[in-house]
Amino acid sequence: MDSIVAQGAIVDAVKQFFAEDAKTSDYNNVQTSNKAQMVEKMEGFAGAIAKVNGITKYHTLFDGNVSASEFTFDFDMRDETKIYWHEIILRVWNDEGKVIREEYFKAN
Repeated sequence: MDSIVAQGAIVDAVKQFFAEDAKTSDYNNVQTSNKAQMVEKMEGFAGAIAKVNGITKYHTLFDGNVSASEFTFDFDMRDETKIYWHEIILRVWNDEGKVIREEYFKAN
C-alpha cells in the first residue's frame, strides 16, 4: 500500500486496500466511517492538487496486524495554497489484508 501511496495513487491505494467498513480519523478531527466515504474524500483531495512536488516514504514498521508509516507530502493546490505534511499513518489490518482502521498523526 505504501508503494502505491508513494507513487501518488492515493485513491487507488484506498480502493485496493481498504475494507468496506474501514474507519479513519486525522489530526484535524476529520473522520470517515467506511471505504466509500474515504474514496470520496480522497477523490476530492486528489482533484484539488495542481502539482505534486514530492511524496517521500521514510519508514514502515509492522507489529502483528498494525503498521505505522512515515511520509512527507508536498503539494501545490489548485486554490494556490501549498500543503506540506510530515505525518505518521497508523493502520490496523484484518486477516484478509485490508485496512480496517487508519489514523494520521503529525510528525516533526
